[in-house]
Amino acid sequence: MSSVIERFKPSASRRTMLFAAGLTWTVMGATLLAIAFLWLVYGNGPLGIGLAASFAALGLLKSRLVLDRVAVRIAERINERGDARCLGGFLSPRNWLLVGLMMCLGMAVRRLGLPHPVVGSLYAAVGSSLLVSGRVIWRAWASAPVPSR
Repeated sequence: MSSVIERFKPSASRRTMLFAAGLTWTVMGATLLAIAFLWLVYGNGPLGIGLAASFAALGLLKSRLVLDRVAVRIAERINERGDARCLGGFLSPRNWLLVGLMMCLGMAVRRLGLPHPVVGSLYAAVGSSLLVSGRVIWRAWASAPVPSR
């Protein structure tokens, strides 16, 4: 049975897994930030711009205090695992669980019917922190050895 799993698992190099991790953080951060700015700026004028900028700045603080360390641990884990490992393993099971919980929390917050400026403020903070801390993973990707053929 394990030989069947080994045969069909989507294995990838460290560099590919770092790319997947960096892309995930970048796309999710940019998406949340874009939604935040649309919800905050559209119809709220200067107040919305101020909210967006303020909460994005809070996200930068969160990035430096929390997410940079998480990104370092993810990059280290990928590098320690080496090449020819399952592509989905770019995150640990614990991190995949956290991703799922954050997605559920995001859906719950939207379903509560809170006004867009409130949810947008949260999205601006989370999106900017993901986007900025993604740089840690991108640096690890850029310095990862290119697999030989």
